Amino acid sequence: MASGPKELSVNQKAIEILDEISQPVVVVARVGLYCTGKSYLMNHLGDPKNDSWIFALAVLLSSTFVYNSMNTINHQALEHLHYVTELTDLIRAKSSESPGGIKNSTEFVSFFPDFIWTVRDFTLELKLCGDSITEDQYLENALKLIPAWQVAMTRPQMMAPICLVENHKEQLSVNQKAIEILDKISQPVVVVAIVGLYRTGKSYLMNRLAGQNKGFPLGSTVQSETKGIWMWCVPHPTNPKHTLVLLDTEGLGDVEKGDPKNDSWIFALAVLLSSTFVYNSMNTINHQALEHLHYVTELTDLIRAKSSESPGGIKNSTEFVSFFPDFIWTVRDFTLELKLCGDSITEDQYLENALKLIPGNNPRIQASNLPRECIRHFFPKRKCFVFDRPTNDKELLQKIETVSEDQLDPKFQEQTSAFVSYIFNDAKIKTVREGIKVTGNRLGTLVTTYVDAINSGAVPCLDDAVTTLAQRENSAAVQKAADHYSEQMTQRLRLPTDTLEELLDEHTACEKEAIAVFMEHSFKDENQQFQKKLLELIDEKKSIFMLKNEEASDKFCQEELNRLSKAFMENISTFSVPGGHRLYMEMREKIEHGYWQVPRKGVKAREVFQNFLQSQATIESSILQADTALTAGEKAIAEERAQKEAAEKEQELLRQKQKEQQQLMEAQERSHKENLEQLRTKLVQERQQLIKDQEKMLEKQLQDQKALLEEGFRKKSEEMNGEIQRLKHNIDDMKRNSGSILDNIIKGFATVICAPALIAVEAVKKIFSIFK
Repeated sequence: MASGPKELSVNQKAIEILDEISQPVVVVARVGLYCTGKSYLMNHLGDPKNDSWIFALAVLLSSTFVYNSMNTINHQALEHLHYVTELTDLIRAKSSESPGGIKNSTEFVSFFPDFIWTVRDFTLELKLCGDSITEDQYLENALKLIPAWQVAMTRPQMMAPICLVENHKEQLSVNQKAIEILDKISQPVVVVAIVGLYRTGKSYLMNRLAGQNKGFPLGSTVQSETKGIWMWCVPHPTNPKHTLVLLDTEGLGDVEKGDPKNDSWIFALAVLLSSTFVYNSMNTINHQALEHLHYVTELTDLIRAKSSESPGGIKNSTEFVSFFPDFIWTVRDFTLELKLCGDSITEDQYLENALKLIPGNNPRIQASNLPRECIRHFFPKRKCFVFDRPTNDKELLQKIETVSEDQLDPKFQEQTSAFVSYIFNDAKIKTVREGIKVTGNRLGTLVTTYVDAINSGAVPCLDDAVTTLAQRENSAAVQKAADHYSEQMTQRLRLPTDTLEELLDEHTACEKEAIAVFMEHSFKDENQQFQKKLLELIDEKKSIFMLKNEEASDKFCQEELNRLSKAFMENISTFSVPGGHRLYMEMREKIEHGYWQVPRKGVKAREVFQNFLQSQATIESSILQADTALTAGEKAIAEERAQKEAAEKEQELLRQKQKEQQQLMEAQERSHKENLEQLRTKLVQERQQLIKDQEKMLEKQLQDQKALLEEGFRKKSEEMNGEIQRLKHNIDDMKRNSGSILDNIIKGFATVICAPALIAVEAVKKIFSIFK
């Protein structure tokens, strides 16, 4: 089939060939985007509508339909396959059928081809939630429908990057539109930031991570394109529960910039915000390349771990390891052989060899060693990727955004795929202290806090940022947990409940879930002030549900009583006759019997009926006195019996209220115990994570000390003993005192919210014992 401008035509020679074939045919049609490794007519058509017709014809003519794409099957790849959504407008099963939606296309299944999706240059592991899967399972998982709320609330829908931190006239500011995008992402984020000298091709790598050729501006001149920090949030290709946040930074060392301090702040922000930090440079890792990375030596002056800590040297920055990102050095246009002393080495070994300290004590050597020491000290997990030149064609390099992959050097394609695969499979989610996971909305808070600190002339401090984050997140966690309680109570309760105990049982279950929601989304709740606030909020909501329950019960009981006593009340005058009192009592007992037969009257059943009896007391007395069939003695006995029954019913009502009061106190006691239990579990987990962080720092210190000793730097190795001993002491102290520290926190919390209630419970129990 050939095409002219916006027109399709049939090649008659091809038809003649088909005419000669009398056998049944197996027709395989292959379709895909431009430059995905197949010959595809759609590449050359001028009208996009022709793409749709070519796609539709391929479907109609084939028995096996092959769709070809690159890299992975993700949200973006499915968007490119939008042609399939147009088939109902382009194909009809019956001549009388009008094009329509899915319902009208049901018969397509009877003549549509089998479907095969081929994925070229696939570099991911076929794994899902840690388990190996087949290629078919990979496709079916990609085709699972996404709930609308999940798309709206957790998954980013960014078609292009947006500036996150603007750098205008050497002043940093946060773009609120970017923060709004982050605020909508409730998933944990994997944050990859790339930093490097200007005009070194950083943006190209980030576009590849986004699955695009275009996106972050590449530029083709000597001017730096990216200013400030740009952000692109995309669905994570291998983990649907995470979001991939790509941060592209302006080029360092741009001659057009006035204040080099700006470069240092951009570098520091990229370190603070990312979970994987990519440093991009050209040609080789040598003395000059390490000198260009002098920004890493300034981090101790630009970042603090604790608010009480004063900026200092490397010793004061030991805790950086607990929250600094993984480090990747990418080397572009690499032309050397990966060999050392005649032996082949890996890219990682090449990096580690470049970071070895130079022997000597003169100032020049010490200055050369400082960036090496900082990288080794701050970034325990390091990796290196080298890249050949993408192409030797200068014209292609200048328009690399529009160049197809197969026009680039095969080795470069292979190296790029390896880098992309590593990020997708190995890049960790962003965390702060004690393993606290950073979501999109939390990342937005961190960005704002750090930039505000820089603009105020202060040094960004992790502890201060986490405290700010905790205030916001804990407030949100309280509201989220309280909303969960309300929603669950509303769903589970059927008002009126038969008993108060029924309501309290649901309350206990819903409160337990709400506390768990709070624990999941809160952290650093100093003195448990937010947990206490949640308790108060739930208690208020419980009171509202109890009030609604009472109102529903009261209304229902009144309606039932009115229904049962309507005829009785309308004919009350008929009882004022001889023998009328007996008839009155028989009718009232019938009403009472019918009333108590009605199910699920609720907590107000006795009180409503008691009020009814009280309203009848005067009427009964009048009927009794007017009944001439009774003697004075019989009237006296009847009156005494009525008073006795009224007193007994009052006692029953009182006992019910006392029982309900006891149930309330016991429910409150269970509530406090549940709070304490979940608090203890969370504190234990946080303590274990803290010890784990300290042990990680100790392990890193011991590794560094051993490496220095092996490299012949005994004095530097011995200088680390003090810090190593301090860490060991801290770990031993935390392990030894963990129990008592946790007990004190629990006791403090119990004293504040539980003790008064527990005392009240005991007091109520003593009062109730009087009535037993």
